Parts: sequence; structure tokens; C-alpha cells
Amino acid sequence: MKIAMLSPIAWRTPPRHYGPWENVVSLLTEGLVARGVDVTLFATGESQTQGRLKSVCAKGYEEDAEMLPKVWECLHISELFEQGEAFDLIHNHFDYLPLTYSGMTATPIVTTIHGFSSPKILPVYKKYNGKCFYVAISEADKSPELDYAAVIHHGIDLGRFTFRPDQGDYLLFFGRIHPEKGAAECIEVARRTGMKLIMAGIIQDQAYFDTKVRPYLDDDHIVYVGSAGPEKRDELLGGAYALLHPIGFDEPFGLSVVESMACGTPVVAFSRGSMSEIIAHGETGFLTADIDGMVQSLNNVRDLDRHKCRRWVETRFSVERMVADYIRVYETVINQTRREDHRPWGFYEVLADKPDHKVKRITVYPGQRLSYQRHFRRSEHWYVLSGTAVVTQNNEDIERMSGQAIDLPVGTWHRIRNPGPDNLVFIEVQTGDYFGEDDIERSEDDYGRV
Repeated sequence: MKIAMLSPIAWRTPPRHYGPWENVVSLLTEGLVARGVDVTLFATGESQTQGRLKSVCAKGYEEDAEMLPKVWECLHISELFEQGEAFDLIHNHFDYLPLTYSGMTATPIVTTIHGFSSPKILPVYKKYNGKCFYVAISEADKSPELDYAAVIHHGIDLGRFTFRPDQGDYLLFFGRIHPEKGAAECIEVARRTGMKLIMAGIIQDQAYFDTKVRPYLDDDHIVYVGSAGPEKRDELLGGAYALLHPIGFDEPFGLSVVESMACGTPVVAFSRGSMSEIIAHGETGFLTADIDGMVQSLNNVRDLDRHKCRRWVETRFSVERMVADYIRVYETVINQTRREDHRPWGFYEVLADKPDHKVKRITVYPGQRLSYQRHFRRSEHWYVLSGTAVVTQNNEDIERMSGQAIDLPVGTWHRIRNPGPDNLVFIEVQTGDYFGEDDIERSEDDYGRV
């Protein structure tokens, strides 16, 4: 199974600090590779993966002010779709824009909808509904106007989050500084309870930070520590009494909520969006309607079992579970859209099909080979366009490079193998009076077709 994974290019994949979509893409990509899936990650050039990496930009546009985002987004997306036929499936994590490129390839496209930034983007999803396969990240985020292949909650790498059985003594805000994430509400909770508040995250709304956050910072009771990388994140989440999550919007998912519980730290959140799917009310945290409820719930946090928080995440939100869920979706989609022109060794495109000749453009994946076979009613001529080929002709191995050709008369035993690291592409010209699949006698085959 060859998967093309399309990541956003705002940040590196995986991100150094902020970048939730890129984080999920990285976890999924590495999990798939560990399971033996052939994944090509389309991301920024400095991204890191055990799969293949393809990029058109060196770094993310949020990290380089000279980049014009739309230009590089278009180049990034087209880079994948122009070679879409090389894959069994494309997995899009880039929101709605790549859907408009879907006509460039017959390869099936799975799109994880990481949330609707605005109802105004829904028309694009509606146009391609039924043509592409949508995955929601929570039941709460499903649109009644769309069809879905599955609902798959995000998973996290539990090895990156240290469980701490002892309760901390401070409240934590962990997220982007923006009105919809509730930073100001967290400050109010801290002031009303008298508890220390640590705030961590990128500043996404400077005016909001300057007016609603900065005036209350005192480096003692209310402290802002900036954006936290993986090690600092683990330390902050694990050492907190509770994570506060007073969101002002219907959040599709909450990675920090799951990460906090993985460390054993309960979460007190406003009951909006996906929170009721992620938090077990009264067991791993509390769901409240307002700040008053949040203040009252904090008194009960000390009675919660931090071990239960960890077990909740281990059972429901592991990266292994997420990877397995996506593999099931991939297999279902590929089976539903199975294509005659895609084979385990590669794929082909028929360029001409006439009574006396047939022409194919054939791509063989690295390390793969076709069956050892012969025909009785047609001869073949192979011309190598790119890559290196090892042609076996009547038990003799013959190497052919780009620009070289070989003739295979009727009755000749033959096969072609790709020994190189890149795709082998060649043109096959068949001549004769019959070109059906039943004019093939195989003596060896790697895929059980003898």
C-alpha cells in the first residue's frame, strides 16, 4: 500500500512547538511506516520522517516572513497531485484547497477534516462530497451536509508524556493566545480561586494579549512562559493541578486536553464541541457551562484519580489506535475504488489500443519486478524513459538505462526488474493480433499468479 501524505506547510512536520495538524500528520506517518506501509510525506524540506520526504519549500511560511503562503501552498499541493498516479491513495490534511486539484488524478483521496474554520468553506466540501472520502476528528465536528467514511479521534504518542501520580499546585492554560481559547477566562478563574496560573502558547492575537493577558502578568501569581516545546510541555502538563480549557467555540478536538490526561492531570473545560467525547466527566475532569462552574469544579479535582486519567488515554487515544483506524479506512477505500491499472509492482497507463498494436506507459516501483512470462500472439518492444531496468530474457539478465530499448519476440521468456531507488518508467509497445490477459504464460511470479 503506497500512501501520499499531504501535510500543511505552515510549520515543520513534526512541529518544534505549535502546529497541531502537522503534529497529527507526523504521528500518523511514522506509525504507518512502523507498520510497514509505504508512505511519502509531502511537507516542508526540514521536516523529519522515516518515510520518503518530498518538498517544494525549505521551511514553513509561519517561520519565514518572505514567503507568500498562497503561492507555496499551490506549489506544494500541485507537486503531489501531478504525480498522484504513483500512489494507491492520497491522504489530505491540508483542509479544502487540495480537493479542487482532485480532478488531476484517478487515485482515491481521503481527507481528514481538522475542523471548519468558517461555514463559508463548506461549499468546497459539498462539491466533492461522494468523490472524496471524508474523515471527521469527532462526532461533534461532523456536518449534516456531508458524508463520512469514518470518525477517527486523534491519538498521541504516550511515550512522550510522563505520568505523574502526585497532584501539582498550579493551574495551567496551554494553547494559542486567542479569544476563542479562553486565556482571559483562565485569568479570571485564577484570580477568583487564588491559585497560581501558568500560561503557555503562541500569541495568535497580539491585541488580545496586550489588553486581556499582559496587564495581569506578575511573574508570580499569573505567569506567561511563551510557546513550549515537547520537553517543556511534558513538564508543564504533568506538574499542574488541573488544565483549564474554557473554549469560546465548538472545538473539533483538543490535543492538549488528551496530553494533559496522559500525564495524569485532570481537565476542567467548558462543555462545547468535542469535549464530552474526550473528557469523562467526574472521572478525568469536569465539564462546565461557565466560569462559575469551573471555579466550583476545581474544588473537586483533588478527589480525582490521576491513574484513571492516564488509563483513559491509553485505552482511547493512543497513536496505535489512530493508525489502526486509518489503515482500516485506507483498505476500505482502496477496495471500493480498486483500479485495474494499479498492481502491487506499480501501475500503467494505456496510451493506445488498436487492433494491431497496444502501447502502455509502465511504472515499476523500486525493488519490484513483473512476472517471468511469455506470449504466443504478440511481441513487445520496451523503451526505458527513466530509471534503470534489469531485463531477464530467456534466463539472461540485460541492463537497460534511460534512452535504451530491447525487443522481445513472440515466445520469448521475459521479465523486468527495478533495482534502483527511484521509479522505473518505460514504454511498452505490443504488436500482434491479440493482446488479452489470457495470452500470458507465467513461470514465476512474486504475487501468486502462476
